[in-house]
Amino acid sequence: MRTIAIANQKGGCGKTTVSINLAACLAREGRRTVAVDLDPQSHLALGLAVPEEQIETSVTDILAEPCGDTPPDLSRVTWQISSNFDLIPSKTDLSRLERELAAVQDREVRLHAALESVRDKYDYVIIDTPPTPGFLTDSALYAADEVIVPVDTGYFSLHGLSKQLDTIRQRRDQWQRPLTLRILANHYDVRTKLAREILSEMRKRHGDAMFSTFINFNTKLKESASLGQPITEYDPASSGCRDFVKFAREVIALNEAATATKPTIVLDPGTDKIKAQQQQAKSLTPEQQSLMTRADQLAADASQLLATSQTLIGPGRPLHETKSDENKATQTPAASGNVAGVETKEAASQPVAVATDPQRPVHDPAETARKIDRIYGPMALDDGCLFVIRVGNANRVQLAGDFNDWNPDRTPLQHVDRDMFQIKLPLRPGRYQYRYVIDGEWRNDPENHNVELNPYGELNNVVEIAG
Repeated sequence: MRTIAIANQKGGCGKTTVSINLAACLAREGRRTVAVDLDPQSHLALGLAVPEEQIETSVTDILAEPCGDTPPDLSRVTWQISSNFDLIPSKTDLSRLERELAAVQDREVRLHAALESVRDKYDYVIIDTPPTPGFLTDSALYAADEVIVPVDTGYFSLHGLSKQLDTIRQRRDQWQRPLTLRILANHYDVRTKLAREILSEMRKRHGDAMFSTFINFNTKLKESASLGQPITEYDPASSGCRDFVKFAREVIALNEAATATKPTIVLDPGTDKIKAQQQQAKSLTPEQQSLMTRADQLAADASQLLATSQTLIGPGRPLHETKSDENKATQTPAASGNVAGVETKEAASQPVAVATDPQRPVHDPAETARKIDRIYGPMALDDGCLFVIRVGNANRVQLAGDFNDWNPDRTPLQHVDRDMFQIKLPLRPGRYQYRYVIDGEWRNDPENHNVELNPYGELNNVVEIAG
């Protein structure tokens, strides 16, 4: 059983929405999940259409009982929401425990002891916490194996994140309990420059702790909460549901990898810093195996493309080799007809350089430049477009554009050579805008000079696929 606390001292960052939809998506993936509400406002029950007036016993009754030889019976406070998805709700009377247990020693241990009694019943426990430090937040942190901090990409987000890390560090030193820390970017609006800058800054500061998935701003998520339904029930076809399904699968993959190695980020009791411990899993999930197969295929395509570029000067035109004195003279290549990395028919019809040695072609600098234009940049294919970029010392390259709702996580490029990244997209004929995201930083395509000004005062690259 994996226990995850959703915690952040900053209000309005979406803790309850994350708790509800993460639990629902874990259940959808076949994992037995229970959500525990430690917020006296009882928003978890409200967001799942459980009326407070019908809640006779709640988590308050569990925490009010002292730890003993016989653990409390959680079944009497558990509500079934759907298949594989249960809820332990709270009521407003939960707030009184803060005062009543103020002088009780080891009060934060009670929730952990209660959850241990159902270890064999659930795969995941998701704990929603209040936005303030105290007994309830401490109980969640003590019971948790890991903490997920949802951070909205707004102005005060980085400050709130620092305060939350300080709280976890203090509790870690006090209890001498290791905690896995991961950070989720939430309410992300790719259209705003501020959101992109904050996400980039978070990845620079806490890159190893960040989930690769982020939750985009989506009105369907708010609508589903107001109607008491998780997004998996309210609108399973929405982008908000797709984001949370991807998020839940990443949580599962990280958990499965942790069973074979160590957690990605561990708050080690013996140090004052968050240590990054990147461990490679001993086994790959089916999704990872599929990605590896796709990477091999793309690498083979790249090798074939490079081999072809060494023998072709124009699309479909072989290098002419002749011993005649007339053809030995090198012809001047015409100006390139390459627009946005895609050669036009006019460019293909221009004369090309002629090799003077039938065994060794002449490496003309102008022709070499034309080859590079065909290898790097966007290239129109019969069944879509191949995006290729050369980046030195990059760990992660993604592609964002109007073809994927400007969500770079949906289109990661494959690393096929030392500094070469590429991806092939099945784009229909048309006009598309795009940008690259390299290690969290938005950049333009250096091989494509066809650009347009976007509404935020920055430039987008443009590629046109002919019909």
